[in-house]
Amino acid sequence: MEKILSSCSEMFLTLGFKSVTMDDIAQKLAISKKTLYAHFPNKQALVRECVFYFFDYVTAEISRISENATNPIAELYDIKLCMMQKIKNEKISPQFQLKKFYPEIFNELQEKQLTFMVQQMSNSLEKGVSLGLFRANLNIPFTARLYFNGMMGIKDQHLFPANMFQHSQLMTDYLEYHVRAICTETGMELFNSFDNHTYD
Repeated sequence: MEKILSSCSEMFLTLGFKSVTMDDIAQKLAISKKTLYAHFPNKQALVRECVFYFFDYVTAEISRISENATNPIAELYDIKLCMMQKIKNEKISPQFQLKKFYPEIFNELQEKQLTFMVQQMSNSLEKGVSLGLFRANLNIPFTARLYFNGMMGIKDQHLFPANMFQHSQLMTDYLEYHVRAICTETGMELFNSFDNHTYD
């Protein structure tokens, strides 16, 4: 089962949810459609399983990064790099296709993303404040949700069409926008050292 989900997730992220058919998947996996339908009654069921399989994988990666990060600014950079490596085809925009063709799955995914990211970001912000890297007067619940909203916003093809904006650059620009808004002078010094050297 995991092999099927892993391979299908790769195809959906690379080619898009709409263009990949059950025939394509069966051919890719070298199995019959009958075998595929024995596991998944229809394409929507398969898409749902793949979406949350990938969500679990990504959140596990983010949690690992957060646990091992030396400080919250390094954590943000490492998470950004991890997300950039997960981008398969910026022009496909899997998030946009999921919202358009599978809105119920998209809404369920967004709720899970909100819960996870707000908790993860809140922990990071609290740590940054305690270390003197982030401003002591931060409204942490507001900032955590604003960060999540911005991360979702830069994926919006209507706001940031792929023919005008490269998604990896949007992630870099948004991270800088976010960090500069919350850092103390000490935090900015650390941020600039990462920006200029570690992540060239």
